[in-house]
Amino acid sequence: MTDTPIRLLVADDHPVVRAGLRAVLETEPGLVVVAEAATAEDAVARAAAGDIDVVLMDLQFGRGMGGAEATAQITARPGAPRVLIVTTYDSDADTLPAIEAGATGYLLKDAPPEDLAAAVRTAAAGRTTLAPAVADRLMNRLRDPGTALTRRETEVLALVAAGLSNQAIGRQLHLTEGTVKSHLARIYAKLGVDSRTAAVATATDLGLIRR
Repeated sequence: MTDTPIRLLVADDHPVVRAGLRAVLETEPGLVVVAEAATAEDAVARAAAGDIDVVLMDLQFGRGMGGAEATAQITARPGAPRVLIVTTYDSDADTLPAIEAGATGYLLKDAPPEDLAAAVRTAAAGRTTLAPAVADRLMNRLRDPGTALTRRETEVLALVAAGLSNQAIGRQLHLTEGTVKSHLARIYAKLGVDSRTAAVATATDLGLIRR
């Protein structure tokens, strides 16, 4: 086992959360928090400095870039640090974009401190750690892909849940209104529902979109 510490960047827009993560991680041997970032943009810039092994990344940063986009930018560079998502959100609408963006692991903020430390070490070694709820849903998607919503369908349904019309959804996602309707038809069929309200309720119950 090497004596070289695992160097961490904590990226979260809440100072109390950053301080809490730092306090937990720095009690662990071999882990050192070398930097913090309050925005996703700052996280991308700081991760590029070359002295970070693992980035602990939140998904929601208020205004500006989100955690999934930051993850994609960080992991696209040669020799990039690993990214471990640490968030409160476990819906497919959150987990799928982050994992597709290149996150090595995905943990929820209510995880025990020992699980967080273990996930950091696992990420530093290039292996994956997933929160149990996230792992269960990914396994279910693999077992029964015909009923799983695609990333685009999840995006459409999340916007329906936010109260947007088909026309507004089309504008936001750069789709025609007809394409939005086609996505909704497939969503209804997969979820076994016949209305927007029922689709949102069912998808929320299943953890496909955020509560």
